[in-house]
Amino acid sequence: MNNYIGWPGSYLLRFLLCSLLFFMPSAHAQLDVDIAYIKLQQEHRPVLSNILPEPGDAGLRGAELALQDSNTTGRFLKQSFHLKVDINDTLEETLTQIQSRYAQGIRLFVFDLPIEALKAASAWLNKASLNSGPTDDVLIFNTRAKENALRVDQCISNVLHTIPSRAMLADALAQWLTEKRLNKWLLIKGSTEGDQAYAQSMQRAAKRFGHKIVAEKQWSFDTDLRRLAQKEMPLFTQTEEYDVVVVADEQGDFGEYVLYNTWYPRPVVGTQGLTPVAWHRVVEQWGAAQLQSRFDKLTGRWMNGQDYASWLAVRSIAEAVTRTNTTDISTLKQYIISDKFELAGFKGRKLNFRAWNGQLRQPIPLIHPRSLVSQSPQAGFLHPISELDTLGFDAPESQCRLAKRL
Repeated sequence: MNNYIGWPGSYLLRFLLCSLLFFMPSAHAQLDVDIAYIKLQQEHRPVLSNILPEPGDAGLRGAELALQDSNTTGRFLKQSFHLKVDINDTLEETLTQIQSRYAQGIRLFVFDLPIEALKAASAWLNKASLNSGPTDDVLIFNTRAKENALRVDQCISNVLHTIPSRAMLADALAQWLTEKRLNKWLLIKGSTEGDQAYAQSMQRAAKRFGHKIVAEKQWSFDTDLRRLAQKEMPLFTQTEEYDVVVVADEQGDFGEYVLYNTWYPRPVVGTQGLTPVAWHRVVEQWGAAQLQSRFDKLTGRWMNGQDYASWLAVRSIAEAVTRTNTTDISTLKQYIISDKFELAGFKGRKLNFRAWNGQLRQPIPLIHPRSLVSQSPQAGFLHPISELDTLGFDAPESQCRLAKRL
């Protein structure tokens, strides 16, 4: 052991553990775990800003990294994870692929789908599962749809959400604004459904945390702000005095030009400016730099929130299989929504799922493009069970009861 005296403790422990696993005969039988990753390509309408487009492989590359991470550990435990990838351009093609994967015996699904496609695909799977009998079940992970309704009153059986809801993002931001005493808001929203939904989440958060929206405006112009922002935005933001401008512009149509062009010199937050996100390249604490480095080595780009949600989904499956040593879907589901489940998500604390609506509890980073500013929940926002439940919909606010439907 004298040769290893200079090793850092964590590396020495890892070496000893790997050596023990390598030389110790495994009592487990080989487990092969097939996971279907289903993606419906998202169409983005043209925008009037210079915003950088999302990578076309967003989401998929996170799932691939999670598969790589899971198999690194799995090979010592005789567990092998396989990702079956289907990327489609239409809902009809997507449903056909899902039916094909189900016919092949796959019961674990990671869905990168918008809400209507998620509903249709999950409905088909749940019906097929019911027709097959109670022992033949499915488990679905939603990695794209942020709609609050899926966590409140449009609950889908057998679906877990690794992407944060818009309400979680809004609450994370509102807590920080409370901490900074920025209580009077000017709310600007775009015209898309996503913009309206984001604005509604911010309105809910304002009421929840005691803020006042002094004015609310909708951006409905087709002005090319690349040339006219300095002229148009000050007039558009002229209203009763406010502490902060809250922007709801999910596609980046006009929000990039609100910064530094407001009537009053005030900070900008929301979908632009200081932004609540599931993940961003500036998150480097709590070991996250290692995850970022592995992702960059695999893909040659930065990990985004879509990648992270898919990474969480595959890692949740792998963690459950490792802990239960089974591929039985019912056993995996019951373990994942239990208090025993914990997932290391590189956010400073262990993550787990809310048993009532399947939402993954997780801290929300607040970032601007080159720095992590804070992470919510903020200090002082308390909860009898978990401070993470101050973000999004708590059990009394939701009609979902996932535990009863599994």
